Amino acid sequence: MRTAIYARFSSALQRDASIEDQVRLCESRARAEDWSVVQVFSDMALSGASMQRPGLQSLLDLAARGGLDVILCEALDRLSRDQADVATLYKQLEFHNVRIVTLSEGEVNELHVGLKGTMNQMFLKDLAAKTRRGLRGRVESGKSGGGNAYGYAVVRRLGVDGLPVTGEREIIPEEAAIIRRVFEEFADGYSPKAIARRLNDDGIPGPRGGPWRDTAIRGHRIRGTGLLNNELYLGRLVWNRLRYVKDPATGKRVSRLNPESEWVIQEVPELRIIIDELWTSVKARQSKIDATPAVQGIRKSKFWEKRRGPHLLTGKLACACCGGTFAAVGRDYLACSNARKLGTCHARKSIKRAVLEEAVLDLLRDRLMQPDAVAEFVSAFTKTANAERASETASRQQAAKALKELERKLQGLYDAIADGFRTPGLLQQLEELEARKAALESDLQAPAPAPLRFHPALAELYRKKVAELSDALRDEAIRTPALEVLRGLIERVVVRHEGAKGGLVLELEGAITAMIDQAQPGALRGVDACSVEVVAGVGFEPTTFRL
Repeated sequence: MRTAIYARFSSALQRDASIEDQVRLCESRARAEDWSVVQVFSDMALSGASMQRPGLQSLLDLAARGGLDVILCEALDRLSRDQADVATLYKQLEFHNVRIVTLSEGEVNELHVGLKGTMNQMFLKDLAAKTRRGLRGRVESGKSGGGNAYGYAVVRRLGVDGLPVTGEREIIPEEAAIIRRVFEEFADGYSPKAIARRLNDDGIPGPRGGPWRDTAIRGHRIRGTGLLNNELYLGRLVWNRLRYVKDPATGKRVSRLNPESEWVIQEVPELRIIIDELWTSVKARQSKIDATPAVQGIRKSKFWEKRRGPHLLTGKLACACCGGTFAAVGRDYLACSNARKLGTCHARKSIKRAVLEEAVLDLLRDRLMQPDAVAEFVSAFTKTANAERASETASRQQAAKALKELERKLQGLYDAIADGFRTPGLLQQLEELEARKAALESDLQAPAPAPLRFHPALAELYRKKVAELSDALRDEAIRTPALEVLRGLIERVVVRHEGAKGGLVLELEGAITAMIDQAQPGALRGVDACSVEVVAGVGFEPTTFRL
């Protein structure tokens, strides 16, 4: 029996050897059963409440490909603690003819799935309730409920009992000065983006050690995130403002705002950094900004519900100057996000999205119009179409064979009825066979498909479709599949500004390079001061397009 072993532990506080212990016990069981272990999968410090675990997903992929007969693990809760996930997992593996065997339960069946799944789900809820109860007690005593904020350090000391004291924090004076600066500059009229840029210009590291970002300063006013909304700076510890629930469709946690009546608030004056007057000034400016027509219009429009799918180059563009990603500037332009938001890059010039997309599409059109590409399409199309016709021919032959068999059975029934064997069951069988015969005869009446031969119009149709690549991306009916295919050809596009006149060089990486490495210069037309350089993959020489 082809066997895969799966092991998991959920807490980073557990030993890595826990995985080794589980695997060793499972290997011993496999040897006793004379099973062949084909692969071992594991997930370290990952909760059993989520199915999005690399090891588990690889295991399921192997099962779907028919690569094993048995999954062996220590207990059913190693695979999942979620009741619904356990049931889905069991059905999925049963469909692939894969058994689940555990050291605790033996071979898993529907009874284990129902009972153990329920018990594991109850364990998770009970554990969560106990954890929250303990955290609430810590918060009510003025200690941290988890995590740490910018401006504070964790106090590490031993209590009178000799054990480490947890949950205590102290102010870091240097970071406290930065926090006051951020509040003062915002109150003076600077935007979060401008504040982040000024901090980066002064070489001050952000909360995570990297550059400052405007979102870390702005945050979300209602949810209490971001420097400007952290009430701990006012000497007030707020806990349970948010709760996190798992989306059953994606397995990811989603934050939800709790009612204010459920918040736990504790005064911690020793942690105050901001005075009341400065806090009030910041809140007043935030309220003024929220009341502006622009902000109100954005909220009323609910733009997040109307977002279209990604554009051709979404997430594919990189800045040659700093390596950062490109982000939208307004509706139709793109620019280096590090230059625009952080001020850490000098390539601040924005580029029209349509110019970039059309440059890449021009490359594709030029290469796909080459005679060898047209010939390859016609050949592949003809081969595929003929294969489909061959399959249809084979299906017709099978249908003809089945029809002959049905006619033989029907003749036997006719003979039996003629001899006096007329029963309700016999008549029902006769009716069913005659219906199947009529269906097969109807299928066989259709003319047999003729082998496809090359026709000049096929090449012309191909050229027409290639020329209309831009139209395909604008057609909502086919936009999604067209984007998927074209984006799959592009791994990355590095954008480099060149010359004083705003020229550009685009370095394309990905499968597209194999298609255009032999294209001739002069492919691009109609884009002022623009050049495109292709960085080819292994075995291909770079090709540069100049205007």
